[in-house]
Amino acid sequence: MWSACSIFGAWSLLFLTEVCAQSQQRPTFTCGGNITGDSGVIGSQGYPGVYPPNTKCVWKITVPEGKVVVLSFRFIDLENDNLCRYDYVDVYSGHANGQRLGRFCGTFKPGALVSMGNKMLLQMVSDANTAGSGFLAVFSAAHPHERGEQYCGGRLDKPSGTFKTPNWPEKDYPAGVTCSWHIVAPKNQIIEVKFEKFDVERDNYCRYDHVSIFNGAEINDAKRIGKYCGDSPPGPVFSDGNQLLIQFLSDLSLTADGFIGHYKFRPKKFPTTTIPPTTTTQPVTTRAIPLKYSVALCQQKCKRRGTLESNYCSSNFVITGTVITAVMKGGSMYATVSIINVYKEGSLAIQQAGKTMSTKIVILCKKCPFVRRGLNYIFMGQVDEEGRGKIAPHHFVMAFKTKNQKGLNVLKSKRC
Repeated sequence: MWSACSIFGAWSLLFLTEVCAQSQQRPTFTCGGNITGDSGVIGSQGYPGVYPPNTKCVWKITVPEGKVVVLSFRFIDLENDNLCRYDYVDVYSGHANGQRLGRFCGTFKPGALVSMGNKMLLQMVSDANTAGSGFLAVFSAAHPHERGEQYCGGRLDKPSGTFKTPNWPEKDYPAGVTCSWHIVAPKNQIIEVKFEKFDVERDNYCRYDHVSIFNGAEINDAKRIGKYCGDSPPGPVFSDGNQLLIQFLSDLSLTADGFIGHYKFRPKKFPTTTIPPTTTTQPVTTRAIPLKYSVALCQQKCKRRGTLESNYCSSNFVITGTVITAVMKGGSMYATVSIINVYKEGSLAIQQAGKTMSTKIVILCKKCPFVRRGLNYIFMGQVDEEGRGKIAPHHFVMAFKTKNQKGLNVLKSKRC
C-alpha cells in the first residue's frame, strides 16, 4: 500500500483518502423505519445490492405539519410482472388507512408522488423467487396545493369539475409525472367522466404514458375500468359506486399535448346510454362465470359459435399470438402464447421482456379448441383470478391470418 502511495505521489494519497472517506459515508439501508424531517433518502434493504427474499419492509415518512410529502424514485429494479403480484413497492398517503398512490415493480420509474397531508408510507414486499437491486427514492416537504410541473391531482368532491394535465393547454405535459385525482360523490350518487381533449403518447398497449380509471379510492387492477393513451378521447365513463380514481403517468421520454376532462355527479339510477369502452375491461352487461375443467364441459359439442364481431363484446380479452409452449395437465392444456397484438386486455396478465410480450392461457378441454405449437391464433375468452386466459369449448378461437387484422382493428375501437 505504501509503495503504491509513493508511486502516485502525495496528491494521489489525498485523492484516495477522500474516496475512502466518501465510501465510509455511504448510507446503509435497512428494512423499514420511521423517518422525520424536511427531506431524506430511502432505499430497499441492502441497496444497491440484491434485496433479500420473503421480506415485508415499511417506511413511515413524516414532514413538518402544514406541508405535504413529495416522493421521487431515482432508481427501481424489482421483479417484473404486469400486475406487480410478486415483488413490489406500495406508496400510500398517510400512515394508516390512507389512499394508495401507486404500486410499482420492474424498472419503470413513476413521476413525483404527492401525499394529501404531512405523512406518507412505503411498503416493499418480496417473494421467494427472482430479485433485483431494489429501489432508491428521495423525499422532500412542500407546501400543499403547490402547482408546477411536478404537482397535480388531489381530491375532487364538488358536484362537477375539471381535471387536466400539468401545463394544459399552453404546452406539452412534462416527463416523469404521476397525477391521481380522487373523485368522491355522495353515497347515493355515481360519477360520470368525459374527456374533452385527449392526446397522450401513443402505444398499442399503453405501456408508457397513460391514463387509468379505477372504481373506488385506490389503484387496484381488479377494479380498473380502462387504460387509455393515443389521440382519441375515450367515451364517457361511469363509476359503479360513489368513488372514482383517475391516474395519469408519464415516463421520462416522449410527451404530448395532454388532456382536459370533466366530471359530474349523477343519481345512482341514472339511465346511462353509453358504457365504458371495453378495450380494457369486461362489459358491464356480462358477468364472468368461473370456468374450470369438468367432464360435462368437455362433452359439449366442439364447435366455434358466432363470428369475431358477435363474440368481441362478450369476451374479457381478445389477442392474437403464437403458441410457444403447450403442456397437457389432467384434461386441460396449459399454453404460453407470444403476443402479436392485443385488441382487448381486460384483466389478462401480460409478461414483458424487452419488446416481447407473452401470456398464459388455459384451454380447459385439451382438444377443444385444439391448438398446435408454433401456429398463430385469435384468442377470445375469459380471465381467472390469477390473470390467466381461460378458453372453454364455446369460446371463439381461430387461426390468425393477416387479412383478419383489419377487422380486429375496427372492433378495437368499438363500444360495446
